[in-house]
Amino acid sequence: MTEPQPWNPDGAGVLRLPSGRLVRGRALRRPLDPAAPVPSYAVHLLGRRPPEVPWESSWIRWPDFRLPADRALARETLAGAWRRSAAERVEIACGGGRGRTGTALACLAVLDGVPADEAVDYVRRNYDRRAVETPWQRGYVRGFTG
Repeated sequence: MTEPQPWNPDGAGVLRLPSGRLVRGRALRRPLDPAAPVPSYAVHLLGRRPPEVPWESSWIRWPDFRLPADRALARETLAGAWRRSAAERVEIACGGGRGRTGTALACLAVLDGVPADEAVDYVRRNYDRRAVETPWQRGYVRGFTG
């Protein structure tokens, strides 16, 4: 089995973390581009169980505009996704690809060394200017420790 190639740094939704790791954020409501590479591992952030996908995935119960139902599980899953992103194509995805996805990407940025009080701005500059939609999502990132 060959090692997966990293994400294209110029690909849609790809965020380059300060360490150089590449992670893709995506909206599950939009169909996956058939020409785009698939992840080797995905974290789905949804209020209900996501449909099955042909690659390895984890689910964090995370209702729209809210915070993860189980914060310890969310931290463990995001830390695992960050570790895997060093060698695998990791995707973080929610329904719209902005609020929950942006919040999780900001948490990965914290794990990658971005100060927690700067992580939302980092993700807004480098992923989506409207990422992390609610005040409580911003607060969650500020309280997330690397």
